[in-house]
Amino acid sequence: MARKFLYLVAVLIVMAIAGLLAFRIFGTQMMRAAFVPSAAFQALPAVPSADYADARMWIARPDKPGNPALWTPPGYRAAADPQAALFFIHPTSYLDRSRWNAPLDDATANDRAALFLRGQASALNESAAIWAPRYRQATFGAFLTNEATAQQALDLAYRDVDAAFDAFLRDIGPNRPIILAGHSQGALHLARLLHDRVAGTPLAKRIVAAYVVGWPVSRSADLPALGLPECTRADQTGCLLSWQSFAEPADPAMILDTFDASTGFAGVARGGTALVCTNPITGTPDADAPASANLGTLFPSADLKTATIGAGRIPARCAGRGFLMIGSPPSEFGRYVLPGNNYHVFDYSLFWANVRADVARRLAAFKAP
Repeated sequence: MARKFLYLVAVLIVMAIAGLLAFRIFGTQMMRAAFVPSAAFQALPAVPSADYADARMWIARPDKPGNPALWTPPGYRAAADPQAALFFIHPTSYLDRSRWNAPLDDATANDRAALFLRGQASALNESAAIWAPRYRQATFGAFLTNEATAQQALDLAYRDVDAAFDAFLRDIGPNRPIILAGHSQGALHLARLLHDRVAGTPLAKRIVAAYVVGWPVSRSADLPALGLPECTRADQTGCLLSWQSFAEPADPAMILDTFDASTGFAGVARGGTALVCTNPITGTPDADAPASANLGTLFPSADLKTATIGAGRIPARCAGRGFLMIGSPPSEFGRYVLPGNNYHVFDYSLFWANVRADVARRLAAFKAP
């Protein structure tokens, strides 16, 4: 019996190693098979902007009880009366492959989005009152394929974001400073919002900064059409920041395969172009910062419902075409790391305290006479 048990343990170990090796080699293919919907795209009616007057259409809003964006780790506190208003577009939280767009009332996707707000938007709650809309986000699998239906799903999601942005602008009034932020799918929609709603308009003068994080922004194919320059100084305002975090060795192929085959907002091909890479530790582009300069990483609990701050643990440097390298893989983030040593889920959390300081510094400069 003991020998049979040892054989079983050996077989399980071999299977685990083989599974890990297969994921490392075929991770992208496996993810496509698991997440890309097989169902037809379902065109849905537009959500009127007036519907966003209902607090139930928002995950975070200043007057909403239980606002997840007001969460802070021990030692930090959200501002009682922030002077700026933040429009935050949450990342993909819908993983179902039965449809291309999430229903607005999907409890699992909404709960997961609230978790993302606690780890991401919370970094900005010392400087801004936060609005974060529910929207019929494209499912995760839409980012793993070049099918035309994937773009249709993203277009539908963006229309909701655009409608929510109108409601946000009505709520905050004509003079309040605006901070824009998003992550992943939310950052993609934010870039489109900058192109469609901010570039070349008086609204651009109210933008303190735009945090287009976790989605590539081409310096030549996108940035010229987004209405804001890249932030080149730590205290610059009216500018754009962007980064994507990888441990080493990094393999960004899963991102670049689709991105390089696309056309940018400026109407030219993105393939091979340099990306905006803001080092969130320094607030400047293409910089190198040691771990000692990291004011605090948000280290999550296993269930992602709580977290603690740890300073001086994670370095950052921009490298290659414009990806943010964080050194050797930190073990604390475990099973949520994507193929290629992609720490995408933690783009804000890795530099939580520095992002907090960054937005406060830029808001102070914006308000200075």
